Amino acid sequence: MATAVSAAVSLPSSKSTSFSSRTSIISTDKINFNKVPLYYRNVSGGSRLVSIRAQVTTEAPAKVEKISKKQDEGVIVNKFRPKEPYVGRCLLNTKITGDDAPGETWHMVFSTEGEVPYREGQSIGVIADGVDANGKPHKLRLYSTASSALGDFGDSKTVSLCVKRLVYTNDKGEEVKGVCSNFLCDLKPGAEVKITGPVGKEMLMPKDPNATVIMLATGTGIAPFRSFLWKMFFEKHEDYKFNGTAWLFLGVPTSSSLLYKEEFEKMKEKAPENFRLDFAVSREQTNEKGEKMYIQTRMAQYAEELWTLLQKDNTFIYMCGLKGMEQGIDEIMSALAERDGIVWADYKKQLKKAEQWNVEVY
Repeated sequence: MATAVSAAVSLPSSKSTSFSSRTSIISTDKINFNKVPLYYRNVSGGSRLVSIRAQVTTEAPAKVEKISKKQDEGVIVNKFRPKEPYVGRCLLNTKITGDDAPGETWHMVFSTEGEVPYREGQSIGVIADGVDANGKPHKLRLYSTASSALGDFGDSKTVSLCVKRLVYTNDKGEEVKGVCSNFLCDLKPGAEVKITGPVGKEMLMPKDPNATVIMLATGTGIAPFRSFLWKMFFEKHEDYKFNGTAWLFLGVPTSSSLLYKEEFEKMKEKAPENFRLDFAVSREQTNEKGEKMYIQTRMAQYAEELWTLLQKDNTFIYMCGLKGMEQGIDEIMSALAERDGIVWADYKKQLKKAEQWNVEVY
């Protein structure tokens, strides 16, 4: 903050004096001012007394525009809202979990004709057909996009979702079906679907093509990372070529629940120097202590390496999936940080501020 200090000199007569009428001093140090009384001081000027009134003024600091580390240029949000959604059509809807998996997950593709300009890491809203118990339209539900901005067909005219069918038993022993997830999983090709958005900037990809991008996913939380990885390894762009390291940790209960496994293995074959892939299958795998292999258990096997990477300014962590995963990951990082005399909670705040720690859990 630049600070100007001015001395305004008042003389009791119009006769000339040796005092300068105004003096300005510029200081580049940041100074905090409290409200204080204004003092007058009498100074002897030859045979006359001169009253000097000192006044301190400050200039407002120039607002520094934050430059994002993410691919946020030209990002559009909320082009379509619930009252005026975009109406697309289902082009494809297929189950991508095995028959013995605990629950069904479906991959679906909707037409947009390029009218829903989403980016990798953004979400769209879906409004299920029909009305609720009060006779009102169903509320929208947000889903992370599972396709790159080019879409699965590469023509920028589709958007894909990865949706798990929600079915559970309530306290009364009744089977309850999630309205929107079941609507989506039951869609047939040709059916209409009401779309809102796109929304969100938290999960946008880093601009730096040489970055280390660590992706932590459980279940359908894989959706945004599929979009990242397609852009990184399956597509060619004139203005983007990924040369960094992408490291995916995917946690699921059973092998039959591993989503997009073949795609990710193909990426690893295509770019072995740039893509690392680790699965955590909790009901089938254990660590050396016999503990179930959750995503945080798998990460603990690379704890030292992950901590070293996390201290670099071009490492970006993205987390998406069930809310419970965050606590387990915090516990790992907290232990590593404490060893180096660092408070993890404070360090994580710094990472968030620098856009290097990005979380979308539910």
